[in-house]
Amino acid sequence: MKQAHGRGKAAAFTTLTAALMLTLAAGTAHASAGDEIVGYPGPDGLIWIPELTGSSGFVSGGLSPRLDTFITFGCAGGGTIEVAFHLNEHPDRDPAPFTVDCPEGDPARVTVPLGTGLQGGFGASVTASAPSIRWGATVVQPE
Repeated sequence: MKQAHGRGKAAAFTTLTAALMLTLAAGTAHASAGDEIVGYPGPDGLIWIPELTGSSGFVSGGLSPRLDTFITFGCAGGGTIEVAFHLNEHPDRDPAPFTVDCPEGDPARVTVPLGTGLQGGFGASVTASAPSIRWGATVVQPE
């Protein structure tokens, strides 16, 4: 059983990587590793967008119902981002759209716990108050 779970996780990771690459290819320039808005989430990360500029979003899949889910969005550059996060299989548990104030200097970050029992696909749209706003995001399910 453990081996089957590992293959499922590997397939989900491959799918997530492809979705992330499509998202990043459609996005804008990235910051250097030291300038990331949201740092690397480690092996528990399903999505990691270190930095994009302006309005954009992402879609992915592969949530495990046995693990807690956390989403983090951060931004910098003055202004705000509005985040709409959607769970394909659990729309009743979508967090309400929320706004993150983006300071000029160091990034601000907001983490929203979504709990356990979630599975399937998810996505987010980020609307920046100005095209120069830098933002990043992670979706993690800690083991």
